[in-house]
Amino acid sequence: MLIGEYHHSIDDKKRLIIPAKFREQLGNEFIITRGIENCLFAYSTANWEKIVQKLESLPFTKKDARQFTRFFLSGATIAEFDKQGRIVITQPLIDYANIEKECVIIGTGDRLEIWDSTAWNQFFNSAKDNMSDIAENLFESVNI
Repeated sequence: MLIGEYHHSIDDKKRLIIPAKFREQLGNEFIITRGIENCLFAYSTANWEKIVQKLESLPFTKKDARQFTRFFLSGATIAEFDKQGRIVITQPLIDYANIEKECVIIGTGDRLEIWDSTAWNQFFNSAKDNMSDIAENLFESVNI
């Protein structure tokens, strides 16, 4: 399970260090793509295959299915670690996530999310005050 929050900088060659803990779980090659809310999603190849299967099961006759599939898959690229544990992030993905320099890498269970630090702080600060309401709405019928 991918969990935790780490802060790193992207360098001038568009390289970002991924924490060792995450590297072990992602494997040598993994997929990085556009996420939701202007961050990037990174999946192990096994989890990526599950996502693709779900997308392939969507009816192509539905406009939303076609649009989401195009958005999600067209941005996808295979990432590999160099000897220092860095990956190169493509310019279109950097542009999509508005990554300037400082990044936040978070584990969300089955994937990593890579955020521009400013965007992450804005998201976190706007969401933190609503967490008790969100938890109540999500888990009201589930016994935890």
